Amino acid sequence: MEGLDGAALAAGEMDFSLLTLFLSADIVVKAVMIGLLLASIWCWAIIVDKSLLYGRARREMNRFEKVFWSGQSLEQLYQNLSDRPSRGLASVFVAAMKEWKRSHEQGAASYLGVQARLDKVLDVAINRESEYLEKRLGFLATVASASPFIGLFGTVWGIMNSFQSIAASSSTNLAVVAPGIAEALFATALGLLAAIPAVIGYNKLSSDANKLVGRLEGFADEFSTILSRQLDARGAQR
Repeated sequence: MEGLDGAALAAGEMDFSLLTLFLSADIVVKAVMIGLLLASIWCWAIIVDKSLLYGRARREMNRFEKVFWSGQSLEQLYQNLSDRPSRGLASVFVAAMKEWKRSHEQGAASYLGVQARLDKVLDVAINRESEYLEKRLGFLATVASASPFIGLFGTVWGIMNSFQSIAASSSTNLAVVAPGIAEALFATALGLLAAIPAVIGYNKLSSDANKLVGRLEGFADEFSTILSRQLDARGAQR
């Protein structure tokens, strides 16, 4: 009993602060900890950046739709937007109008061909915007799935070091095994610290990105219908 009390006292006198655990860890466990900490910081940077980006994209889409459905002529709206970089609905609109004007300037004979090219241009513009919106979300998914296993690797390595300390000292004192076990648990905690926000952030941001892409696709269908009506009207005049 006295030996157990002495071991507990020795363990209690040890410094188990996070900085001490890191500094006393094996080089492999240190590398795991640093990698997980950097991954966590980068995940938070992506989450904040994408949250701001999606909020800005929603506001820009709302403004564009308000102008688009206000009755302003498509030609005038195109002139206003074509001279400056655009994103979201404005980018899809400008891409389709460029193809529309190019086809008529070249005197396209087949209206079916014009419609097919417009649909293709709209698809390409939507894919480009989708890639822009979903950029770096794959990193969140990777961290969410890999971080717990990386942390587990650090845990296993730390426990192995604890067993080696026991073998070297021929003692099972708590003071001998406690540092290695604490390092191992710290690595596990860092793995969860990186994985949990990555999972939540990925699910939320992926859902927001899908909603924005859905708005792009809905607008493309509506705009394609408007242009198709104009093609039919021009065909009837011939």
